[in-house]
Amino acid sequence: MHLTLVVMAAGKSSRFGSPKQTTPVDKDGNFIIDYSIYDAIKAGFTKVVFVIQKASLTLFQESIGKRLEGKIEVCYAFQSLEDIPSSFAVSKREKPWGTVQALLCAKPYIQEPFVVINADDFYGRNAFLEAAKFLKSVDKPYTYANISYRYGVTKSLHGSVKRGVLKLDGDRIESIQECQIETVNGKNIATPLLGEESFVISDDDPVSMNFFAFQEDVFDLLEEYFKNFFLQEESVVLEGEVMLPECLQENIENKKITILNKPGNSLWLGMTYKEDLHIVKTNIRVLKDTEGFYNNHLWEDACGKSRD
Repeated sequence: MHLTLVVMAAGKSSRFGSPKQTTPVDKDGNFIIDYSIYDAIKAGFTKVVFVIQKASLTLFQESIGKRLEGKIEVCYAFQSLEDIPSSFAVSKREKPWGTVQALLCAKPYIQEPFVVINADDFYGRNAFLEAAKFLKSVDKPYTYANISYRYGVTKSLHGSVKRGVLKLDGDRIESIQECQIETVNGKNIATPLLGEESFVISDDDPVSMNFFAFQEDVFDLLEEYFKNFFLQEESVVLEGEVMLPECLQENIENKKITILNKPGNSLWLGMTYKEDLHIVKTNIRVLKDTEGFYNNHLWEDACGKSRD
């Protein structure tokens, strides 16, 4: 079975201060994306689709694109303000329309089950192995998986973070609630982005980090949700974003889909703030130098094989 990896890399990284997607995290200039794709190849993925802004194409082609030549099929999809199912005046809008649109941009390049991830998150190889295992075994339509992590693994020491707080019924996800989470007096306070009352979560509670394993039928749901977004009042559309977790949550509530929770059981690393970069670099160096989990020069083996 062919498997595709979709990498969402069109964000503006406002809190980080510069494009996180193309920030080097090792001495060879590799990005976090390099490590995700390396692990995906080890898990059996054969294609990667980068969802980027068109202005970033040359940068991607000349950096990570060249590093991937001969290792995995590479496609580029462009997220633009104009690509919407509406005559809405895009001149009044500056930021992209959100992760639902980003994923829809990749649709023309996908003819098989796929995984979608953030470009600026390091998920660990076991996450990709778990996702591949799920996609090769799932036999029911509209059934997907989320690779989750303990909240404590995903904290930033330098400020609040956005996470999808999960409510589970066994291994099935009952809800994904997008929250801004900050630590106050030793407690993790989760404030829902849609305005509900804040609540406390523990470091052990599972959260979604936008690592989803999908079958192709998800695109029908995404297209309907994206179209409905533009039926709202102009002021709502101008300020809002069409977010993947919110789309999935609506379809969970309507009992149209089933999402299974699959713990990542891997190291997770991310860069919400500039100060997080040092932690990422240090951990990757340990994975290389101490644990030997990756080649010292990541892509030196043309087959993408590590020392394990």
